[in-house]
Amino acid sequence: MSVTLDQPLPAFEAQATSGLAVSPESLRGRQAVLYFYPKDNTPGCTTQGQGFRDLHEQFQAADTQILGISRDSLRTHENFRAKQGFPFELISDKDETLCNLFEVLQPKKLYGKEYIGVDRSTFLIDRDGVVRQIWRGVKVPGHVAEVLAAAQALNQA
Repeated sequence: MSVTLDQPLPAFEAQATSGLAVSPESLRGRQAVLYFYPKDNTPGCTTQGQGFRDLHEQFQAADTQILGISRDSLRTHENFRAKQGFPFELISDKDETLCNLFEVLQPKKLYGKEYIGVDRSTFLIDRDGVVRQIWRGVKVPGHVAEVLAAAQALNQA
């Protein structure tokens, strides 16, 4: 089972910072943005997280919660969150369950070496747990504002 546009989220359970357990049921009742990023404390991922942090109040006003997801540990996530002042939780996906479910692992190249990495991707979920928008291969500049506009439009629908 994988995540599909206009379909309910498949079942999963994940651990996030602040001791939060996240599942499709725990997301119901509010819109949610789930954004996958490669690694804590790297330039692009930090900039992306700061974008969500800086527009957090506007996401809240659109009744939308934000959750960042990477393969880093909860301890690394807690440090990253504290250092950057993120007002939202980060999910640890060390076993790649969510990465596989959301199909965000892709072959990548760095310095001529191939590896499997996280393709920066964002998913907008409605109040009923249905996937309403998917962004894959995200470029950080302008992305958070685009997600906010989609969340605001969905909130008005």
